Amino acid sequence: MCRGRMPLNPGQIMTDQPYYTSIAKLATLVKAKQISPVEIVDACLSRVETLNQRLNAFAVVLRDQAREQATEAEAEIRAGHWRGPLHGVPVGIKDFYDVAGVTTTAAFEGFKNRVPGQDAVGVAKLRAAGAIVLGKMNMHQLGMGTTGLDSIFGPVRNPWGDGFIPGGSSSGSAAAVAAGMCYATLDTDAIGSCRLPAACCGVVGLKGTYGLISTKGILEGEQVDQAILWLSHAGIMARSVEDSTYVLNALAEPRDKAPIRDFHQDLLGARPLRVGIVGNFRADEETTTAFESAVGCVRTLAHEIVSARAPFDIPPLGDLHAIKDDRATVSARVFGDIDLLMLPTMTTTVPAIEDVQSHPLALSPDNTMFANYFGLPAITVPCGLDKRGLPIGLQIVGKAWDEGAVLLLAHQYESAAQPPIKHPIP
Repeated sequence: MCRGRMPLNPGQIMTDQPYYTSIAKLATLVKAKQISPVEIVDACLSRVETLNQRLNAFAVVLRDQAREQATEAEAEIRAGHWRGPLHGVPVGIKDFYDVAGVTTTAAFEGFKNRVPGQDAVGVAKLRAAGAIVLGKMNMHQLGMGTTGLDSIFGPVRNPWGDGFIPGGSSSGSAAAVAAGMCYATLDTDAIGSCRLPAACCGVVGLKGTYGLISTKGILEGEQVDQAILWLSHAGIMARSVEDSTYVLNALAEPRDKAPIRDFHQDLLGARPLRVGIVGNFRADEETTTAFESAVGCVRTLAHEIVSARAPFDIPPLGDLHAIKDDRATVSARVFGDIDLLMLPTMTTTVPAIEDVQSHPLALSPDNTMFANYFGLPAITVPCGLDKRGLPIGLQIVGKAWDEGAVLLLAHQYESAAQPPIKHPIP
């Protein structure tokens, strides 16, 4: 069902559980000194202590450091030095990213004693925005799988059902954000490894245009395959499109010496879009039915809807001989008369653990990887639950550097979808 377009409401109703409150609402309360960063951090830490043994989402929990940061943030805000919407907000960092003085392993035995001396660029930017690093997120080992089951810390569990995969490689991030253990996470996405787990766990997963967010400090100093360097994008997970814009504002790099745009402002404007509904995706019947329902909802949003084809015909993984030229020409080739592509995030509903144990890439990236190859901005938002009560994701892909269109349509759909997906754990 679809309830039609609704206006942006930064002051979402405060839930009884502060750990499920939106970043927008938290920012309002924190700035007004109606809730303190210490209270917020303690609520999340209590949630972690209650749920992490079951979900295994956090590889490292920085309890003492987080409480110390929260105390400092509270003092700054009391003194009138509010840094912005992320000030005092607990976030998680995928264990790919270096955090100074904290073990950074990529869930790999060979890196179990690896302790970097400097924060990754993205981590430093989040700290500068006032975000509080709650811990390092569990992940599929070395980012080399889409199930989230292979890790030196043990498998991550899907908060919607322990018998199902959380997706990968950003598995712990998706589980933690969905279950209210933190408000957002900094992730990576090389073939869909932010968007796929976000879809599996019913949260928002966003990757910007290649280079929009710095990836410097991902296992800094270690050897990395060239294909990974070209395909890997920084990613963000949050519980709403609006929340993801606040994180993106903190992380985005300047482009061509222009001021960094305010991505949240893209949600406030309204512009007509030409949306291409992809017809050549792969998906099972249940996923396709959910997608068609989402398309019906988007048709109510006053945009022009046309048929389109996604550029799935990319070279095999590792073949980079034409990637620069392909990225330079993809806008003209695919987006000549459309602004966006819309298609399912996954090819199937969420697999059961028992069905994928020996297959690290069992969750197919067939619908996501083209956006990595071409360096395009892409987002996944929840678009319903399957018959087992597990989330299904809707993906929106845009032209390079047009995150604004991607975020706008995603937010409009999210606001219009009815009924909204509830939280997996009260």
